[in-house]
Amino acid sequence: MMNKFYLLLLLTTISSFSQKKLPDLSLNTLEGKTVSLNADFSEKDKIYIFSFWATWCAPCINELDEMNDLQADWKKVVNFEIIAVATDDSKTQKRVKPLVNGKGWTYKVLLDTNQDFKRSLSIANIPYIVVVKNNKIVHIQNGYVPGSEADLFEILKAL
Repeated sequence: MMNKFYLLLLLTTISSFSQKKLPDLSLNTLEGKTVSLNADFSEKDKIYIFSFWATWCAPCINELDEMNDLQADWKKVVNFEIIAVATDDSKTQKRVKPLVNGKGWTYKVLLDTNQDFKRSLSIANIPYIVVVKNNKIVHIQNGYVPGSEADLFEILKAL
């Protein structure tokens, strides 16, 4: 019964977002390198999880902590990469690197300082996850509830 639910959820999600692609934007990493969303996250059949967050957002940090703890086990089953998209503005951006280093997160972190990426996807609230495969958005998840990462993992396995 539960697998049918996930399949239905997945098919609904795919049909809703399958035509939507990532915007053609470039963002900086924490290390100052510029990356292109379309070019640098386009490995065939690899799943990219873009997690939009900010240093002031406790649910965002909790979600990224959980996924950081689980990603090694998930990678045994699914070919994916988590990209943490910091939406901090110029006032709070200086807190991003110390927080990431302090947490020991191993994600690639992108700085969406002007919130161009966030705006291009019409994201109103964070935490917000956008799952991309073969340059197409295949799932979105808005908000975080402890345990929702298990639901996300089921969706990833079905992709």
